[in-house]
Amino acid sequence: MIEVDVTLRRGSFSLAARFSTPAPVVALFGRSGSGKTTIVQAIAGLVTPVSGRIRVGEETLFDGAAGVNLPPERRRIGYVFQDALLFPHLTVRGNLEYGERLTPPAERYADRAHVVGLLGLASLLERRPAGLSGGERQRVAIGRALLASPRLLLMDEPLASLDIPRKAEILAYVEILRDEFAIPIVYVSHSIEEVTRLADHMVLVSDGGTVASGAVAEIMGRPDLEPITGRFQAGSVIEARVAEHDLDGGLTALDFDGGRLLVPVVDSLPGERVRVRLRARDVALALAPPPDTSFLNVLEGTVTAVSLRKGALVDVSLAVGGAVVMSRISQQSCDRLALAPGKRAYALVKAVALDRHAVGFA
Repeated sequence: MIEVDVTLRRGSFSLAARFSTPAPVVALFGRSGSGKTTIVQAIAGLVTPVSGRIRVGEETLFDGAAGVNLPPERRRIGYVFQDALLFPHLTVRGNLEYGERLTPPAERYADRAHVVGLLGLASLLERRPAGLSGGERQRVAIGRALLASPRLLLMDEPLASLDIPRKAEILAYVEILRDEFAIPIVYVSHSIEEVTRLADHMVLVSDGGTVASGAVAEIMGRPDLEPITGRFQAGSVIEARVAEHDLDGGLTALDFDGGRLLVPVVDSLPGERVRVRLRARDVALALAPPPDTSFLNVLEGTVTAVSLRKGALVDVSLAVGGAVVMSRISQQSCDRLALAPGKRAYALVKAVALDRHAVGFA
């Protein structure tokens, strides 16, 4: 359990942050300057709140009323920054050993050989940071933080300074890290793609305050939060399992509580859990299954809500089994189909709309 309820001032900037979640991965999402980094700095003990309380599990890190304020070195928190901030005079091995030395041997749970293998660092151990790529430096930074055997891992925009190929590389490693270690993670980002792939819980931060907190699927399905999440990002997040691969056809079949989705081939084994982001603008609607269509995904469901938006647009929510699929269509299309709660309809989704940016390990 992570509990944050603090107020803080830094010069002219004021912050009021409040959220609580048992979720293993919580994402702080918002624009640059909204206060995300200040929140993680308060959790780490790098800045001191004016009032409030911060708890991780059973440990109170800060309690203004009780006079508790653990120094950073006693909080057992790993911190991965936007820039790797490796020690330039040390080799990769030396940087990893430094992280390991931060924790007494009796309290260590992270095995160095396992972390090195997990992050693919074996061939880099004798190199210095100046000779590493941006992605390699971030992998070392993650390894160093893990080898401190922290009770909580803070990741502050760890992909922001990387190019697209390196972002994809590190994102996959973070997914592995999330699944391999039973350690809570607070992940800071302004990328919806990263948040929906990695996080279980999402906290929206805007203008120095937390304005919404909840499951990722819940937050992404709320049109009222689009000023923060983004007008074109609204949609659904579906938990699924890999059913089978059709390598000749270049497709992977994913089963979820509502049917089957076909997506471009994903690098995962049958039975593995994945998370799929369906953007509302990528979902068309029909009253019957189209007889001849290029849509490979035709999902039968029941309309649960019809919400009018600005610009003659309508958000339509469908219950598809135990999942909710959202579609954004024109007012004219909604009227022509006479869509209303309780009506049967079919969601049509192109397979190519569900590329590697929309599918990640759950």
